[in-house]
Amino acid sequence: MTFEVPAHGGKPASRIRQKNEETILKAAEDEFARHGYKGTSMNTIAQNAGLPKANLHYYFTNKLGLYVAVLSNIIELWDSTFNTLTAEDDPAEALTRYIRAKMEFSRRQPQASRIFAMEVISGGECLSEYFNQDYRAWFNGRAAVFQAWIDAGKMDAVDPVHLIFLLWGSTQHYADFATQICRVSGRSKLTKQDMEDAGNNLIRIILKGCGLTPPL
Repeated sequence: MTFEVPAHGGKPASRIRQKNEETILKAAEDEFARHGYKGTSMNTIAQNAGLPKANLHYYFTNKLGLYVAVLSNIIELWDSTFNTLTAEDDPAEALTRYIRAKMEFSRRQPQASRIFAMEVISGGECLSEYFNQDYRAWFNGRAAVFQAWIDAGKMDAVDPVHLIFLLWGSTQHYADFATQICRVSGRSKLTKQDMEDAGNNLIRIILKGCGLTPPL
């Protein structure tokens, strides 16, 4: 099965196809997050999407294909934002935009993030094609932007690879471990303001750790 992530290249879908796929993916996210891959059926997804099962199979041949599509959808959101980084950018402004965007994804699509996390924790078999040579080249390209900022004296000499891991882990934590955060903080759920406050705190900590001054 080919694992395609548009953020790494590829043709965009037509508007009608994109709308139908978004409806199906949302229903699939709900089911996979609630019941896991094995406990989810295509029939239930079709019912929740308000589509005949035949229509579901038109877009996604089988459950595995739909599961992989859910994973690639969240990766597309994350990685498309990272694509905008360039060596010419101001690192403080670029990192601030990225952290805020990732926190917004965690707020708006927490279930997809949790499905991704569970897949990786379980061994990432369905992501084996994602973590390929093309992905590594893309990742190294992102790390090269950080190194260019360091070489230009725009930020402190931190390890670009571990900085990227820190950015990913810290922002996705608020989706993947929301239950823990709520239990500890005494909240019933994380609000938009909670996520904004958390994002602002991450911006201060990460940017200062890179020798940068957070934008006002």
